[in-house]
Amino acid sequence: MKKNILVSLIKIFNKEPHFNEQSNAKIIDLKERDITGHYDQNLATFKSIFSIPKNTDVKIREFTIRALKRRAFILYIGTMVDLEKVQQSILKPLIENERPTGKIQDIISFPVEKTTTNIGDITNNITSGITALFIDGDCQCYLFETTQVQGRSIEKSDNEVIVRGAKESFNEKLADNIGLIRKKIKNENLIVESLVVTKRSRNDVLLVYEKDLVDDELLQKIKDRIHAIDADSVIDLSILEQYLEERPRSLFPTILNTERPDRAVSYIEEGHIILLMSNSPNCLVLPATFWALFHSPEDHYLRTPYGNFIRILRFMALFISVFASSFYIAITNYHVGMIPPDLLMAFAGTRERVPFPSIIEILMMELAFELIREAGLRVPSPIGPTIGIVGALILGQAAVQANVISPIVIIVIALSGLSSFIISDVSMNFAIRISRFLFIFAAGFMGIYGLAALLVSGLFYLVSLKSFDVPYFAPMTPRFISAKDLIIRHVPIKERFRPGYLKPKDMVKQRGDSN
Repeated sequence: MKKNILVSLIKIFNKEPHFNEQSNAKIIDLKERDITGHYDQNLATFKSIFSIPKNTDVKIREFTIRALKRRAFILYIGTMVDLEKVQQSILKPLIENERPTGKIQDIISFPVEKTTTNIGDITNNITSGITALFIDGDCQCYLFETTQVQGRSIEKSDNEVIVRGAKESFNEKLADNIGLIRKKIKNENLIVESLVVTKRSRNDVLLVYEKDLVDDELLQKIKDRIHAIDADSVIDLSILEQYLEERPRSLFPTILNTERPDRAVSYIEEGHIILLMSNSPNCLVLPATFWALFHSPEDHYLRTPYGNFIRILRFMALFISVFASSFYIAITNYHVGMIPPDLLMAFAGTRERVPFPSIIEILMMELAFELIREAGLRVPSPIGPTIGIVGALILGQAAVQANVISPIVIIVIALSGLSSFIISDVSMNFAIRISRFLFIFAAGFMGIYGLAALLVSGLFYLVSLKSFDVPYFAPMTPRFISAKDLIIRHVPIKERFRPGYLKPKDMVKQRGDSN
């Protein structure tokens, strides 16, 4: 008996995938065909494609066009269209208008977006929020732009906060995002090109660039990389970024992610390419270098001396964040002779009753600092900052009083952690934080020599990175003709050239005397 049941179950499971494959093949075959002039056949076809009535948010409304005296039906997704517009501007005139005419445009004032005959094309439009009209005896479908998707309004940037400059940021609506870019670039050469990423979900990606600046070879390379993506669904730019990267397992990012339209525009005008997606409140900048990830959008809004002061401070913070903890371990474990005698006595006094070696102290506090940081981000915003401050104070004070951690370690960890906050780019910030742990282990293993070895190896690795064939440290190495906007920024009038590594069609930003 049990054997018969098992055989029956195996047969059922063997049949089910075959049935699904047949159903999918049938739908794919339907999408390649054209609609006919037969009302009932078209109605049955789209009921089959959209699984009506099982699919409750896909609506079909059947009626008679009084002016044509012919049956018709409209098809739309109720959660993606402006229902009042469909009812008042499309349905009502078709049902109530009695004036004889041979054209749909004469019956309703609402404009027809386009007409098509292909079933696959019609299906794609309906799933994007378009309303489709089918008329008995007519071999073409009329499509109306009725899309209305709810979303956030334009708000301030959360991750890239600045004192000066524009405060607006991208949101989840593509139309708003493109409008923010076009508001800043009033140029007929600005191109917004659409590509489809996946076959199943048909996610659209918009490439934004200036055709008189962008390198055609770079543009084609990015298009080829997008077309090569083989995935069922890519619903967000953060996921798309991982498909586009040449080294997705690399610690350091090679694509810039920003939610500020002003920053995106500055890169477009240099010859970069911007990627936008619906439901993504940010954009991707391609290609990106180390310096682009290191810079802040506020650098160019401040006067040159102020901006350079912040950049130098940020560069110092980068080194402090990476090397403070590891350098402390190296000199206390292996190179005590580097410490002045008075400072050495102070170190020895604070560590007299601590039972752990310095590397264990550092690792414990680094992990505690990372836990407090993540807890502050994940809890509700009103109490997030409070948890961070109170947690750090209580934990540090209790650890010192219990003689588990020396006070000097608290100072080192606080200095290292605060310095990491100055790096504004989220991906680069993660890379710096993880690198800090690698340097801690290197210092605990070989002291200063371990730090030097890891630093040299890391530099060799970074130099080997490329973003769409652009060297990671360009234009520093290899050198290119460009504005030389690296650590020190020149006054705007001296920035005459666009980045040479992008090979823009127009290299010169400002023509005329640069003196």
